[in-house]
Amino acid sequence: MRLALGRTVLDLDRRCAVMAIVNRTPDSFYDRGRTADLDAALRHALAQVEAGADIVDVGGVKAGPGEDVPLEVELERVVPFVRAFREHSDVPLSVDTYRAAVAEAALDAGADLVNDVSGMVEPRIADVVAARPGTALVVMHAGGPPRTRPFRPCYLPDVTSVVVERLAALAAEAQRRGVPAEQIVVDPGHDFGKNTVHSLELTRRLPEIAALGYPVLVALSRKDFLGEVLGEDVGPEERLEASLAAAVLSLCGGARIVRVHDTKATVRALRPAEAILGWRQPAVSARGLE
Repeated sequence: MRLALGRTVLDLDRRCAVMAIVNRTPDSFYDRGRTADLDAALRHALAQVEAGADIVDVGGVKAGPGEDVPLEVELERVVPFVRAFREHSDVPLSVDTYRAAVAEAALDAGADLVNDVSGMVEPRIADVVAARPGTALVVMHAGGPPRTRPFRPCYLPDVTSVVVERLAALAAEAQRRGVPAEQIVVDPGHDFGKNTVHSLELTRRLPEIAALGYPVLVALSRKDFLGEVLGEDVGPEERLEASLAAAVLSLCGGARIVRVHDTKATVRALRPAEAILGWRQPAVSARGLE
């Protein structure tokens, strides 16, 4: 399982890539605008590369409900960052957007991957990727319109079956529009249009999503369902350990890309898990030999 992103080809057969989050938004649920400024965002992104990020993912609109962000504002938040980052690094760069116009401008500026968290609410976004060889598309089960909260969501016969069916349909539509199958990534959309029980089940049943044959991306980092597992007073700033546990279990369940806020900690959790699974050799193996 290989994913070509610009000059980089990620071999995802026996490893999990770490996608580092960069929010150029003033109202993100976790970092609260710490990287909204362009210089701060660039410094943060390069620090994540130094910490071991395989992909950097930049977004200019908060995924959850919030103030309306006009197209021109999202473009101003995303495109200059893409250009600035590309001057400093060849690490694959993803843009988190549901707008085809933003995806188009970002790819033309040097991004490699479109991370569409809307379930292709603008189908032309697949056309944009298809027209640019060497780029890829993430399709996600959104469970509702962009930037909305779920209200008593119900999935029949069960959430995993519905998500698998929808992801298969989204991937098929992307291919119909010209995106090569090997350039499609699927995301079950934890917490998007789902309650905590749904997100837990999707994590437990990830092998069924991986069976679709596409690389699976999971965005679990510091999310509400992990907070609710721990208690009603456990906010995003206290969800690191839960996020690491979920990342390792997701790796074991078939995830091959993990989108995270905490790059260094996640790398240090995933790499030993890969070694335990026999996917990688230790960086050093001198114990008992000296």
